[in-house]
Amino acid sequence: MTNESKKENQRVAKFIANSGLSSRREAERMIIAGRVKIDEETISSPAINVNERSVVKVDGKEIYKPKNLRVWLFYKPIGCLVTNSDPEDRKTIYNILPKEMKKVIAVGRLDMNSEGLILLTNNGSFSRYMELPKSDFEREYKVRVHGRINLKRLKILEKGSKIDGVNYMPIEISVGKATGANSWLTMKLHEGKNREIRNVCSYIGLEVNRLIRLSYGPFSLGDLKKEEVREVSDTFLKNNFKDHFYL
Repeated sequence: MTNESKKENQRVAKFIANSGLSSRREAERMIIAGRVKIDEETISSPAINVNERSVVKVDGKEIYKPKNLRVWLFYKPIGCLVTNSDPEDRKTIYNILPKEMKKVIAVGRLDMNSEGLILLTNNGSFSRYMELPKSDFEREYKVRVHGRINLKRLKILEKGSKIDGVNYMPIEISVGKATGANSWLTMKLHEGKNREIRNVCSYIGLEVNRLIRLSYGPFSLGDLKKEEVREVSDTFLKNNFKDHFYL
């Protein structure tokens, strides 16, 4: 096999994700469920390579060549979920986003009562790359807590902790302004497990009553207003991800 042919081959799940149809994990589930065909043959394993000459179909519809990477910043407000659909019919970010962005993929999650930066993309592989623990992207949060700040207890979180059987990596914490029984903390972490900040704060006797994500990797909330969407420039993406998405 030539170097050129090696370069153009890629796993079918990655091809589907890069097309913007779904995340890579969702694409793998589609394949296992028998919903994917390559050159009119139904496949059942994600461990199959395709190239630019392959005809890939999902549910009978052809999936075209992966799209150029696009990324948007979105200020998620409180009171909506980061999901495509909700069985309880609660409000989601897709009820807020412009109609032409109904198929973009959200990177990571913020719970209903949290606000701040959400990344949106047309590329499932980019979403997966940003979320993988081994990619080690720092997330920064501004957190308002109710309760007495105990610096010794904060040190527990800074060294890493185990709460209800769940291991949490060290969190960098700085203490900001206090108003009455409320204080502001700035917290920097690299994992972003489900409800991580709320769980670790509760563990040391603090109740989170406001949580804002300020940054995710090289992306920053900046002066974005609530519910505002702003596309990231191609130059910024190439400067920060040239080794992964601009080969």
